[in-house]
Amino acid sequence: MPITPTYPGVYIEEPPSPSHTILAAPTSITAFVGYTHPLKTPQPTATPTPPAPAIQLFSFADYQANFGGFFDSPWLPDYVGPAVFQFFNNGGSSAYVVGLTNPSYPAATVSVPTTPDDVVFTAREPVATSGPPPTGIPMTISISNVQKTKADDDTADIVISYGRQVETYRRVLISNLSSALAGSQLVSVAAPATPPTAYPTSGSPFPLKYASTPGTSLIDFPTIAAVFTDNFPLDKVTIFNLLVVPGITDPTVLSAGVAYAERKRAFYIMDSPKNWDVDTPANPAATGLPASAPESPIDGLRTLPVPVSTNAAIYFPWLATTDPISGAPSTSPPSGFVAGVYARQDADRGVWKSPAGLETVLNGSLGVVPTGVMTDNQQGVLNGVGINALRQFPSLPPVVFGARTLAYRDPSLRDQWGYVAVRRMALFLEQSLYANLPWAVFEPNDAPLWNALTQEVGAFMMGLFRQGAFAGTKPSEAFLVQCDSTTTTQDDINKGIVNILVAFAPLRPAEFVVIQIAQLAGQDRTFETWANAAQVLDHGAPATSLANLRQEVSITLLNEEAQPVLRWLVHRCWVSEYQALPDLDAGSNTVAIEHIKLENEGWERDTALPEPVEL
Repeated sequence: MPITPTYPGVYIEEPPSPSHTILAAPTSITAFVGYTHPLKTPQPTATPTPPAPAIQLFSFADYQANFGGFFDSPWLPDYVGPAVFQFFNNGGSSAYVVGLTNPSYPAATVSVPTTPDDVVFTAREPVATSGPPPTGIPMTISISNVQKTKADDDTADIVISYGRQVETYRRVLISNLSSALAGSQLVSVAAPATPPTAYPTSGSPFPLKYASTPGTSLIDFPTIAAVFTDNFPLDKVTIFNLLVVPGITDPTVLSAGVAYAERKRAFYIMDSPKNWDVDTPANPAATGLPASAPESPIDGLRTLPVPVSTNAAIYFPWLATTDPISGAPSTSPPSGFVAGVYARQDADRGVWKSPAGLETVLNGSLGVVPTGVMTDNQQGVLNGVGINALRQFPSLPPVVFGARTLAYRDPSLRDQWGYVAVRRMALFLEQSLYANLPWAVFEPNDAPLWNALTQEVGAFMMGLFRQGAFAGTKPSEAFLVQCDSTTTTQDDINKGIVNILVAFAPLRPAEFVVIQIAQLAGQDRTFETWANAAQVLDHGAPATSLANLRQEVSITLLNEEAQPVLRWLVHRCWVSEYQALPDLDAGSNTVAIEHIKLENEGWERDTALPEPVEL
């Protein structure tokens, strides 16, 4: 603060810094929307019913505490719980969940014939229906070891069984029954008006049943779409980057979610319908099929329909998992896994790196479902329409192997916003600048403000350039920041507007790696000898050991000045296919390889390769 000199001497003043550092916005805060545990998610009591809140979570334990964890219901699939678990399991660290419930969801009960009046046990988990056929997980109350403590039959062991969950309560006095089971995660107890005095000595176990059942799905798509209403709780979250509505492919929800993501500068990770089958032939005349009928992904993309959007990507197929309650084989929509992979890649490599490739392992998955096992050619067809494939290659876990947005189908948007990493990088820049430039509001709209904005935004972009976030070997090729009289005219000044031009050269993924290997005639034939020997052995010919022929190989791409610009390191590789061409010119100076296939145990980009010197 300013000082007031009053005596001869030295005064120290600490003026405020005129600079404003731009902090990078987060990139992987994920909003999950959908139905959570029907009997443990807190139910609003106000009238009219308020919209569901958006609860911030930092672990799956937070989800369990707020929404009750996993559940298994005959009428309400649990998509959100597994998706949140998979998100944190694959690298996610922060999420919001809007947990929806259906007030008409029933609770199963059983009346246990205690003396003198029955005690009613109410399930806190969805239980199996009687069928036919029966579906779900049964729950039973077992009462055993009935004995006398103060009175006849007043003490017993109580065992509550539900799938793999078992709660055991030993030597429970019937007068203490309600308090003893107060902490149960499986049932609640309602004692009769007249306190019970004795347990039943027969009839155990007692199954919990529904008085009536809905008979149909309790998912209400308009309720899900309503979450995206202006000024609802999710709309008031300051920032989230990814939107996931796991397992839901209703057109109303998809359209509302895409529009909402575009307005919130977020990115929608979309699940493909469960009935898509890569082996079902495409039929251009096909119309919408029943959810149980196999459908070609090409047809489904059109008939659903899936919106074209720069702020969304769709992933296929679903993944094989294990049901967390019963332990039985199950399937799961991929969006929770993929959101976690986005978060892991952002932390490890940066938002500018495409969230795809052999490093994007889908932790917690047993593989892709059989209807999604595809060949390279089948993926090529899906890739052409912007469907991102999840692949499982031999001896490898399933990985994300597609990196295109839903804008790829539109030729007018394809070049600019066809890739996930390019679009998310732009959203990251928008979020960062939007959050850090409010200081400029109401500042004098003249050269000092323009210079300050140019300097601060330029410093932020330079920091990203040094991290390798942009294409180009020097700043002038990688980004542009301009704020001056050419971007802000006198008419803009009169209207109170200052314009900042920020441009960047995006890093597009190397989807198709084409390797061309040539050999000079008359030179060392070591490479050709090794390639032929490894190929013969790989095809089953007798030899000492393939291990003796595995090599560390580097593949280097050169520019026009013969300078190395990109290098891959291929670890412990061998040749499984190899075909040399005849001499290419009359002087027999060069021999080329028509094609070569390198099997390997892993490969990576050589980040230590220095940038080429500009000539």
